Amino acid sequence: MSGLFDFSIRTSTGSYKVAIGTDIIGPHRQQDQTVWIVDAGVARLYTEVVPSSFIAQVALEPEKSLASVARIIEQLRKHGTNRESHVVAVGGGIIQDLVTFAASCYMRGITWTYYPTTMLSMVDSCIGGKSSINVGNLKNIAGNFYPPHQVIIDTRFCETLTDEQMAEGFCEAAKICYADSDDTFDTFLELAEGCAMPYRIERIARLIQHSLWTKKHFIEEDEFDQGIRLLLNFGHCFGHALEGSTSFAISHGTAVGLGMLAAENISIKLGFAKDDLANVFKLTTYVRQLLRSVPGLADKLRKMSPAAAVDCFMADKKHTADFFTLILLDHEGRLQRVKVPKSDPVRAQLLSTFQYLKELADEIQ
Repeated sequence: MSGLFDFSIRTSTGSYKVAIGTDIIGPHRQQDQTVWIVDAGVARLYTEVVPSSFIAQVALEPEKSLASVARIIEQLRKHGTNRESHVVAVGGGIIQDLVTFAASCYMRGITWTYYPTTMLSMVDSCIGGKSSINVGNLKNIAGNFYPPHQVIIDTRFCETLTDEQMAEGFCEAAKICYADSDDTFDTFLELAEGCAMPYRIERIARLIQHSLWTKKHFIEEDEFDQGIRLLLNFGHCFGHALEGSTSFAISHGTAVGLGMLAAENISIKLGFAKDDLANVFKLTTYVRQLLRSVPGLADKLRKMSPAAAVDCFMADKKHTADFFTLILLDHEGRLQRVKVPKSDPVRAQLLSTFQYLKELADEIQ
């Protein structure tokens, strides 16, 4: 076991510990009344890590549904799980969303520990205690807040991640750090440069720590998404629309990267931001670089329907009856939450922005 970093996250119901290291998975394997829920793919890759008995869950976007939550609850009951039992979740964001929701509902709530296995979940979603469940093509329309007992990040899992999976996580980490300040983002870029292929595990651990420590500020100040934490939705309205309109052919982290480019585009079109901001240029240049490492993305963008993307965008849960609620850039390139009227001219600009993303295919191929 090799621990590198650890810190705590304060919540309204107490606090939970976050540990980052290498070969630190395993303390729960022999504990009584512990039930493991594991990404089926991870279980195949790391047979020596998971116990002999566990609940396997396929980690595909269509599985992130209420039906899957119901199946997990049924499996927990079959395993004899009671109110004193503890759940260990091993997997990426899909596993996290399902287990967060299921653990919060099962017998009105049981404790759980999370071992994130993707870069996206390590740098972002593992803290904050949110679950998000899809219903049909409506991305993340259902969910709740239910923090884990602890989060244990084992960088060993990075060894089997693809370049695309690494890029997804770096998109989200870039978003978090940019949302905080230019200095925080500059530090992120320095760390990310040191994470280039071949990936250096200790450098990655430092990048994970930097991203999570930055996010810690947002979630401790605004646990339930009522204020400053909403800035972390940067890129997400557009990203969710891309996911839904392509039947999730474009993965979440990649969609968020594209969503940040979309937010920049429409911020300029609607007059909120200028087109010559150095900090914004630094962010978008880095995101474009990441997107070029995603195999097949250009073809997926060419098949994307801007009109269908606008339809999905309209259904986002953050909008109100009369306004689109967006995280856009201001005249200094900082993030702001704005309400834009649902007018025909704005809808036309939205269509134009998704067309702009479609045309990025030629640039990133």
